[in-house]
Amino acid sequence: MGTGMGDGDGGMRTELRVLARDEWDKWYATLIRAFSGVPESAEELELYNTLTEVDRSLGAWEGDECVGTAGAFGFRMTVPGGAQVPAAGVTMVSVAGTHRRRGVLTSMMRRQLDDVRSWGEPLAVLTASEPAIYGRFGYGAATFQVNAEIDTDRVRLSVPDGTDDVRLRYAEPADVLDACEAVYARLVPGRPGMLARRPGWERVGLLDPESKREGASPLQCVVARRDGEVTGYARFRVRPGWGAEGPAGTVVLEDLAGLDPATDAALWRFLFGVDLTTTLAVRGRPVDEAWQHQVSDIRRCRPGLRDALYVRLVDVGAALAARTYQAPVDVVFEVEDAFCPWNAGRWRLSGDAKGASCERTTDAADLTLSVRELGAAYLGGVSLASLGAAGRVREVRRGALAEASVGFGSDVAPWLPHGF
Repeated sequence: MGTGMGDGDGGMRTELRVLARDEWDKWYATLIRAFSGVPESAEELELYNTLTEVDRSLGAWEGDECVGTAGAFGFRMTVPGGAQVPAAGVTMVSVAGTHRRRGVLTSMMRRQLDDVRSWGEPLAVLTASEPAIYGRFGYGAATFQVNAEIDTDRVRLSVPDGTDDVRLRYAEPADVLDACEAVYARLVPGRPGMLARRPGWERVGLLDPESKREGASPLQCVVARRDGEVTGYARFRVRPGWGAEGPAGTVVLEDLAGLDPATDAALWRFLFGVDLTTTLAVRGRPVDEAWQHQVSDIRRCRPGLRDALYVRLVDVGAALAARTYQAPVDVVFEVEDAFCPWNAGRWRLSGDAKGASCERTTDAADLTLSVRELGAAYLGGVSLASLGAAGRVREVRRGALAEASVGFGSDVAPWLPHGF
């Protein structure tokens, strides 16, 4: 079923409708043009065509011309406490440059959140190419990531006991995919923000088009074993380089996962020591990763922080009840949500490390905030106290902000392991 959005040039009406499989090529071409117009490889096109869930995707059309795109993957995401909660992975959002400021994006976001609610999914999540866009639709920045350029010529790594017991071997990435995916699956319940892999998504980590290598090698992989069991892996590329003083290549880390501290350390130590290289380029790592405390000089690692996953509570009650709280919480929120008014009003959250409930109430509010702040704090990586200091959470009952802020925290920093 489609919906109209007003008139385009010459009186032509823009129609918003669910994507049909035979419309995908034109729909995806609209997306690529909006994101610079550089064509993708045949390998990438085939994979993203397969991964696209057309019945969860929307297109805005003027006649046979696609002028807007939006999709939503059906993910399950780990939340504090270890539960894997249904979350709509909002993706492939674009509006043709010729159709901006006509309400196309707002119409797609409106329809999409209505759909997500009808699917019974309490959360919507996205990564933002332009962060300023999505706050008005209720999305809050909930996870951050570390990027670094490590001078491996001058920085040394100290490793924990047991690291020398880990054995590393090179392997073709595709040949060890199943073993690597088993490692990833074991890690998912332990860190908020991680996504359980749906069939087909394991192929994303193997994408290796030459156009994206920027002069680096094809994808390489080392696998870690301990007592005969695969306990971790690292996927990376090597970009050769030479300077006046000799070799100056760069190791570009694509993915790393380990089941224990010794495995992690063994993999990082290997990457620090790749022959003919002097730099390790790191992108998108957890903010609490141990290597940052094992290096001899953090300044020469040039770490930088960047926003990653944005969270939107589609159903406030179900979302807050789906996670646990590291300290007892009994607080009434007055929630503002103009875009999804079914969330607006007062909610009593009662919970602890064993579970939680969140129900409508007529009791007086303890804290007032918008759904955007709840999204930012939801995974435990952004404190409600800091949002309060920024003027974005108002304390009505004295002490309620500290109580809620401690309860919402997480011992493990939330992390999005890959984009979508």
